[in-house]
Amino acid sequence: MGKLLIKLRLCLTLSCILASPIVTGAQTARPAWQAEWDRTIELAKKEGKVVVSLPASAELRAGIERLFEKRYGIDVEPIVGRASTVVRKMIDESKAGVRYVDLHMGGSESVVTGMLPEGIIDPLEAYMLLPEVRDPKQWWGGHIWVDNPKKFVYSTLAYQSESLWFNSQLMKASDVRSFDDLLDDKLTGRIGILDPRTPGSGASMWSYLREVKGEDYLRKLVGQKLSLSRDQRVLAEILAKGKIALVLGLTYYSYAPFIKAGLPVEPLPVPKEGVYVSGGSGHLVVLKNAPHPNATRLFLNWFMSREGQEVYTKAMHQPTRRLDLDTRWLRDFGVLPAKDTLTIDQYYKRENQSEEKINRLREPAAALARKLLG
Repeated sequence: MGKLLIKLRLCLTLSCILASPIVTGAQTARPAWQAEWDRTIELAKKEGKVVVSLPASAELRAGIERLFEKRYGIDVEPIVGRASTVVRKMIDESKAGVRYVDLHMGGSESVVTGMLPEGIIDPLEAYMLLPEVRDPKQWWGGHIWVDNPKKFVYSTLAYQSESLWFNSQLMKASDVRSFDDLLDDKLTGRIGILDPRTPGSGASMWSYLREVKGEDYLRKLVGQKLSLSRDQRVLAEILAKGKIALVLGLTYYSYAPFIKAGLPVEPLPVPKEGVYVSGGSGHLVVLKNAPHPNATRLFLNWFMSREGQEVYTKAMHQPTRRLDLDTRWLRDFGVLPAKDTLTIDQYYKRENQSEEKINRLREPAAALARKLLG
């Protein structure tokens, strides 16, 4: 019995010795993405910064500084301005061989009509490293691409918003239940719109009205003596000060300072004709030959991660498509997240930021705007 016990102990000891390297190896082995991610962080720190074209928002900038810059020790140099101006500058620089901006986020129209045909942007999927970013199951609708080849322009957001805002001291929400009510004589000279002749939310609203109401409707709307501006803050300010009663084409973040100041600006309920689905300013592209490629990859993955999308959604009130973030609270701000209110089929029917919709609907609408508005 004693000899048998000794043999059993020897066998057990030998088994442990043979198994220990395997256990140790299993404990120390890292998935391939983790090794690449760690290496990206190391190289990005050596580059020191990333240049990002992004929306002008103090809250967004503060969130990026607090959660990205301090964590990784990498400076994010922001490029802000009107989309058409910024995009034009990036195109001109690329043509001249100047490599300055790494990454751009913004509306889709200026990207589709400007950057895409110039061939100055890289396929984006190769930059997606984190599993939570790469996995389509993390995103409502899976991976949604704006461009026809489905590889250059990624849409991180999807929502509908009350893009009609009014001064509650000058009119009531019940005054406009349909877009037809905008043609009422009492609103003549009292309606503002973000200039639909240039890419932006004004053009989005204009093209949607052309689609659902027709060109004759738009001719009548122009007859209402619209107040036009390409400056979102100017339109929001003249509404808040009561110089006009209603504005088309602006979203919450344009009015946020005036709302916080207690001025009488409120969103109108969705008209009976509904509203289009937007991707907001969350369309993401990487410029070819980005001067800080590793910092670009790092920032892109952070921005598309749960944390980055939460920062953006809270700052801009434009809801992410990520399924692991709550966006229902945005209804209080006149924003209807697509993942909370629409089916995927409804999304594709109403979205107006894809390359196909821009070419088929928005470009003809813009041509009409130039004809009617000069």
